[in-house]
Amino acid sequence: MIQNRFKLMKIYNSFTQQKEIFSPIQEGRVSIYVCGVTTYDYLHLGHARMLVAFDVVTRYLRFLGLDVEYVRNITDIDDKILKRAAENEELYSDLTERFIDEMHRDEESLGVLPPDQEPRATGHIEEIISMIETLILKDFAYCAVNGDVYFAVTQFKDYGRLSKKKLDELLDGARIEIGELKKDPRDFVLWKAAAENEVGWDSPWGYGRPGWHIECSAMSSCCLSDSFDIHGGGSDLLFPHHENEVAQSEAATGAKFANIWMHNGPLRVDNEKMSKSLNNFFTVRDVLDIYDAETVRYLLIASHYRSPINYSDESLLQSRSALERLYNALSGLDFSNAKSLTNSRYEKAFNACMQDDFNTPGALSVLFDMAKDIFKCKAENVELAGQLAGLMVRLAGSLGIVQQNPEAFLKGGAEKKMSDEQIESLIKTRDEARADKNWAKADDIRDRLQALNIILEDGSPGSTGWRKG
Repeated sequence: MIQNRFKLMKIYNSFTQQKEIFSPIQEGRVSIYVCGVTTYDYLHLGHARMLVAFDVVTRYLRFLGLDVEYVRNITDIDDKILKRAAENEELYSDLTERFIDEMHRDEESLGVLPPDQEPRATGHIEEIISMIETLILKDFAYCAVNGDVYFAVTQFKDYGRLSKKKLDELLDGARIEIGELKKDPRDFVLWKAAAENEVGWDSPWGYGRPGWHIECSAMSSCCLSDSFDIHGGGSDLLFPHHENEVAQSEAATGAKFANIWMHNGPLRVDNEKMSKSLNNFFTVRDVLDIYDAETVRYLLIASHYRSPINYSDESLLQSRSALERLYNALSGLDFSNAKSLTNSRYEKAFNACMQDDFNTPGALSVLFDMAKDIFKCKAENVELAGQLAGLMVRLAGSLGIVQQNPEAFLKGGAEKKMSDEQIESLIKTRDEARADKNWAKADDIRDRLQALNIILEDGSPGSTGWRKG
């Protein structure tokens, strides 16, 4: 029965660069590994995009009745972590523990369900060492005289299959850094030698710590198996991280690593890459200080997971408006005990979208069609309106939205507080709308600012002043 519900489900596989019929290794069960966060700072919006994207994937697969084993790792030992800990004059473990707690707080705020397993790199040192030993034994890796261990890229004949990069092309710009003892500039580190006063662990090659790439190979194999259904992460990890994972895992085990590779698209801020140097870098905490969490989550699923997302105050206002439309449809209805609608055209349309590579924009459009019909039924058939409302909430739950009490949500506002810069950005957007004679949009922005006690002093478009009331 379960199998029939998703037998036509297609997922875009980054490995083959096409949509494929999804067929789990074990019928009725899905194994997923996603590269998680390096915990030395607060989550930023790019992290949130990844977390929410794969939260939707797992939620929807479970909605279909599948038994999902979702593993998302934590990188809790890394050069960036050690550098930040040194700057703070604290133990690296205290740093990572603090930011793991903060990460969990932000995830909970965004409605991201915890993974079934959340392995930490430092908890799998034994497995990492064992995998490196296997790679050395099979001549896929070698130990340098200083105790570093490197993966020999040229020994793995299929290197570059995932990223579609050719070995010869990788020589361009490749070089051996000072202190490195690679045989080939394309080789990557599996184990880093460390001084006695540095953080590290004993190994057959001496005191040191693991390289980043080998951590995920060891953890995924330990928590799932040598082969599993889906490997996910941000598109920025495709090369070299995921490419290196494929090479070292398949070299060590001789088995296919992951059947499907999924990569979420980047997040941009006002159509620019998010960067501290551009002064457009936002943590999740920054955004949630201003906007309610469900509005932020909606923005993160309103675009297809493989597409870029543009973050702006305007886009968040649009997200809030969209959610208000859905909650307004539910408002005033008692749907908690409504007769369940099954096999309806709405559910079929919703599933058709979601089973086409998790097409959330299409799925959301189905919810808005339902909202439109609920509004009609409120005046003509309250019982049917309640049934439709119950179905809409059930479907929306697989996306992690529209689960609040409608009246409570509608009484709240999208914005909690705004900086002067954000206020002026919104005013600029409103001025542009006025110039284009888009009065509805201009009025919406004015009303939202007034709700925050921001008084606008209109002149000609482009010369609007403001003051706090």
